[in-house]
Amino acid sequence: MLNRLLSHDLPRSRWLALALLVVVVGLAVAPFAFPGSKALGVAAKMLVFILLVASYDLLLGYTGIVSFAHTMFFGIGAYGVAVASTRLGAGWGAVAIGLGAALAISLVLSLLIGLFSLRVKAIFYAMITLAVASAFQTLASQLSDVTGGEDGLSFKPPLWLGPAFEPFDHPVLGLSLDGKIFSYYLLFGVVALLFLALLRIVNSPFGRVLQAIRENDFRAEAIGYRTVVFRTLSNVLAALFACVAGALLALWLRYTGPDTTLSFEIMLDILLVVVIGGMGTMYGAVLGSVLFVLAQNYLQDLLKLGAGTFEGVPLLGQLVSPDRWLLWLGVLFVLSVYHFPTGVVGRLRLLANRQRP
Repeated sequence: MLNRLLSHDLPRSRWLALALLVVVVGLAVAPFAFPGSKALGVAAKMLVFILLVASYDLLLGYTGIVSFAHTMFFGIGAYGVAVASTRLGAGWGAVAIGLGAALAISLVLSLLIGLFSLRVKAIFYAMITLAVASAFQTLASQLSDVTGGEDGLSFKPPLWLGPAFEPFDHPVLGLSLDGKIFSYYLLFGVVALLFLALLRIVNSPFGRVLQAIRENDFRAEAIGYRTVVFRTLSNVLAALFACVAGALLALWLRYTGPDTTLSFEIMLDILLVVVIGGMGTMYGAVLGSVLFVLAQNYLQDLLKLGAGTFEGVPLLGQLVSPDRWLLWLGVLFVLSVYHFPTGVVGRLRLLANRQRP
């Protein structure tokens, strides 16, 4: 049953299976096991990043396409829900209309980008997607009447997802269930289903063709596959999944703006997570997202403890200052790439293969 659920793509490593089990169980019980708004926000960001990074890995890891426009589709999903909820009012109807419109726009844009750009070489395609994403970010910042400009849009979610919604008078397992908890489990359920759908895609005959194109597109073309068509379909699918991830983030934050979905920093974060987790492995998106979001949110707190320990030591006290957390994040990334060139998942699978007789 589990083998079919994972599309016959088992972890193939005991340590990897254990790590994935810990992540899934931890995210499933996060509201009960890790109380507090910050911990819940970190867990929700992990879920969004898992879907966003997995959709980008479909492009980069499985098809070999380097695109810098992925955050554009991420932003389209967020703005679709925000604009519809602002104009039509709070309700599931507004969310459905906004998400449907965002998916339609993402479909058209990804199809046009794929058809017109994927015929060029990889570096030129990357530059084209970067230009399109930059233009869209500028457009979203300037259309203040529609998108709220630099300030973004704040909106009311459906009643069940609002923080004021409390259906039970007494706590359940020590936790007061409100709209925020329902929002979290909405994210958890949707991300789990879409992640399993991505696993099915990459392990289908379509996914095998994508991997063949990644390895040698000339050979794939020679044996009869139209590589432009398959690359375009991969681009469209990745865009649609990223669009849903953006809509989920907007519902969680009840806000969207250029900095939360369209900034180039998010694109760099996606690239980092793909490399850390392991390209061409959907499980890498899970482990990479969890490790990256944990470091991004709690590394500064760890440095505060270190700063108190080494207070008074001239050079060391400055190096472990909480203000240097980005420096240490960069050092951790360099070390992870050096020691895990194939990512965490690739390394664990390699160790498992060595231990087998």
